[in-house]
Amino acid sequence: MTFNSFEFLVFFLIFYFLYWSVFSGNLKIQNILLLISSYFFYAWCNWKFLSILIISSILFYSLGNAISKTENEKKKTFFLHIAVFQSLGVLFLFKYLNFFISSVADFLAIFNLNADIHTLKIILPLGISFYTFRLLSYILDIYNEKIEPTTNWIIFFNYVSFFPCLIAGPIDRADNLIPQLEKKREFSYQLAVDGFRQILWGLFKKIVVADSCAIITNEIFDNYQDYPASSLLIGAFIYIIQIYADFSGYSDMAIGISKLLGFSIPKNFNYPFFATNIAEFWKRWHISLTSWMTEYVYTPLSFFFRKYGKYGIVISILINFILVGLWHGSQWTFIVFGLLHGIYFIPLLLNGTLNKKNITKNGFKTFIDIITTFSIVMLTGVVFRSSSVSMACEFYINLFSSSFFSWPLITTGYMFLLVTVLYITIMFVIEWFGRQDSFGIATTFIKKSKSIRWSFYIFLVLSIYYFSFSDKTQQFIYLQF
Repeated sequence: MTFNSFEFLVFFLIFYFLYWSVFSGNLKIQNILLLISSYFFYAWCNWKFLSILIISSILFYSLGNAISKTENEKKKTFFLHIAVFQSLGVLFLFKYLNFFISSVADFLAIFNLNADIHTLKIILPLGISFYTFRLLSYILDIYNEKIEPTTNWIIFFNYVSFFPCLIAGPIDRADNLIPQLEKKREFSYQLAVDGFRQILWGLFKKIVVADSCAIITNEIFDNYQDYPASSLLIGAFIYIIQIYADFSGYSDMAIGISKLLGFSIPKNFNYPFFATNIAEFWKRWHISLTSWMTEYVYTPLSFFFRKYGKYGIVISILINFILVGLWHGSQWTFIVFGLLHGIYFIPLLLNGTLNKKNITKNGFKTFIDIITTFSIVMLTGVVFRSSSVSMACEFYINLFSSSFFSWPLITTGYMFLLVTVLYITIMFVIEWFGRQDSFGIATTFIKKSKSIRWSFYIFLVLSIYYFSFSDKTQQFIYLQF
């Protein structure tokens, strides 16, 4: 059940009616309804893994309170280690065990040692990477005395399983979501309208832009040996747009749905393709993951390696981004993807601009910086999309070949490509003019006349309606992570 499915529409309409019309006067009953609905939402996707979510919630609720009540530092550390071991252990079992087994087998093969090692048939539980990080941040914040644990298990279980953010983020923090769960929520017409507007924009980015891009990129990447370099360049460009429109579209829908329920969830994307360097890009891209890794991985590492000066910072950055890459999945391509992005930070560190606040200036230099940053991200996206490191290398070799200047071959049709590029352009133009807002159309058309504003909304709805009936609709990319 995804946000752009008919099943979710029926589910949400029933839930929304009960949430605001029947149980709005009773916070406890409203939170119980939210919890039951979140579990139903997750179970619809795969009920077999609901037990992992519930057991993890019970364990971390107990450990959080135990850490808070215990004055003995050794016991606190012991409880923390249990939490870290359980969460990372479960994540390793389901997400990385087969990768570890196959990597060991490949390493032994280098020395002509043919180990009879077999991988296991393990299905990755939906959203496990997201709610695991939510659980870990809760425990770590309690241990570091940044927050107090909640003694209301319904509140905590809702924090872990809040269905708008459950399966693909954003990775919300306890200090933001738990106080909102504890406080009585009043229906806000203005917040609801803003939520519907953000959902509409997210649907447009996902169904119209991302799914159209997917048709082109799937064809090019799956048959990259048969295409000239000019086509591969188009494929690389379209793919990085696809993953942005897909994931930021999902985040817009998640945040918009949260607004309909009276919750405020921090934005997950802040127009990353308008960044002028790679450090700024990562402050704008998948913000909830980037901030999580910065606080709980990079900062402790930089403190640990501080005696090595800039070299220690380089080591911390590289480890941090390798783990960012590995978070996305159990493939060497993701590790290489993370490593490359870590390497891109080194020049900024060496010239002393890593932590300087970017001052946005309109002008040719800003334009060149934006294009340069986008090009680096786009080319690195090839590794992210490739099924193996060898495929990525072959793709790059073919990309930088003499056929770069040949006329591109587009088997999906030039007209379809032009229509896709047109929608991409519309998305970028709107987001450029709305880049100071929380999302692209938050206020862009508010001050326009009613006829212009509603003509634009109708255009979005008709586009979404048309592309919704395509037989090539795509699953959300980040559901696999």
